[in-house]
Amino acid sequence: MSEFSTTALLLTIFGTLLVASAALSRGLERAGIPVALLFLALGMLAGEEGLGGIAFEDYRFSFVVGTIALVLIIFDGGFNTTYAAIREGIRPAILLATVGVLLTAALTAAFARWIGLSWTEAVLLGAVVSSTDAATVFAVMRGSRLALQRRVGTTLELESGLNDAVAVLLTVGATKAVAGGEVPGAAAFWGVPVQLVVGSLAGLALGHLGRWLLNHVRISTGGLYPVVTLGLALFSFGIATVIGGSGFLAVFAAAAVLGNGRIPYHSGLRRIHDAVAWLSQVAMFLMLGFLVFPSRILSVAVPGLLLALFLALVARPVAVAACLLPFRYPAREVGYIGWVGLRGAVPIILATYPVLSGVAEAARVFDIVFCLVVVNSIVPGATIRRVTKWLALDAPPVVTPHATLEIASMGPIEGDLLSFHIDASVLACDGAIRDLSLPEGASIALIVRGKELLAARGSTVVRAGDQVYVFCRPEDRSMVTLVFGRPEEV
Repeated sequence: MSEFSTTALLLTIFGTLLVASAALSRGLERAGIPVALLFLALGMLAGEEGLGGIAFEDYRFSFVVGTIALVLIIFDGGFNTTYAAIREGIRPAILLATVGVLLTAALTAAFARWIGLSWTEAVLLGAVVSSTDAATVFAVMRGSRLALQRRVGTTLELESGLNDAVAVLLTVGATKAVAGGEVPGAAAFWGVPVQLVVGSLAGLALGHLGRWLLNHVRISTGGLYPVVTLGLALFSFGIATVIGGSGFLAVFAAAAVLGNGRIPYHSGLRRIHDAVAWLSQVAMFLMLGFLVFPSRILSVAVPGLLLALFLALVARPVAVAACLLPFRYPAREVGYIGWVGLRGAVPIILATYPVLSGVAEAARVFDIVFCLVVVNSIVPGATIRRVTKWLALDAPPVVTPHATLEIASMGPIEGDLLSFHIDASVLACDGAIRDLSLPEGASIALIVRGKELLAARGSTVVRAGDQVYVFCRPEDRSMVTLVFGRPEEV
């Protein structure tokens, strides 16, 4: 078979897997099963011991591609996180991402040793599975239509975006310790705050630089704007890592600065990065599925199951309770955050590092981690919707209009296009447009009522449930919100 034919066959298989993953995701969400588990299963099915028969065992390539995918996923998460949400949840998230990760690693390693694993396996497992997974958390919080109270959701998202730095340090330190007999000292733990500070400062600086570039440098075509932001995401990770900071945190911080600023094509960039994040997640989990050999997984099923249950029922809840104690979270919120300690691609990618470093028992650790992630996708992954409703932590669902309106500009423009979902309690409800007393520089551009688009005439009456798009000057924004309520993202 020629190289072109081989490449065509691989692309056909990969394209089929992408389409199948997207098509089946809705059914899995309704069944309460995290969609990441589907991607992993399809990857295994197409792997060397599956129906596809694709021979793939390149851990180095998987590590590189997985890291790039995580960068793009975390960038999308930061781009969609508001400053208000960050201010509300940053302190508990930092504690969970540092002390919580260390506690989880210690408890998991101790339990792994207690059930009969070697010290090498126990130490590596504790480090590798110590952090929650940003890709899985963002997918559950934003991609599965789960309406969660803001403080709880924000804490979980910020924690997942911050804790990778600690997990990486622990994994590298543990790998060096078991491979070369080195014992990590105080310097290794001192590296945690250094990485967080350097990463956050680098990300904030690069985010402001990126915002300035987008607003002041003339770009020939609109299609190049996402090229700039994607380049900024990769550059933020690379430069922050090179100078000793957390690359993932830098990416999140840079994206948050961009997402909360006035930049051209803001709404379009939001949709593009959402699509790129989903493509990255699907591709990453499919590729990681290729690395798995079902025959090897069976031999580690028992320790993998025991460790997954211990992590979900003991290690994670204990660590969360200890970290959130100073912030006086209600018991149901503490219990929920402790339960939703989702593991996914990050532990699997980190588990490739000891394999690349030549650690003798690393392949077995990788198989245990994969087994743990699969179980974690079911417990607690598949129970999240039910637990959310049981603890009354669900928020009113956000109504998505059938049509949206936006203004795309190649440069900065003065004025805001605001979207409002009309509630029965707002001043504008049941009022004709001519009677709403809008500021002189404001006007209604479009009304979406169900599947119908309505022209905004003076006699048109605004009804509850309408989606109203209002153009106004920045100085009139507060007056407009008094009439229509809190604006939504377009």
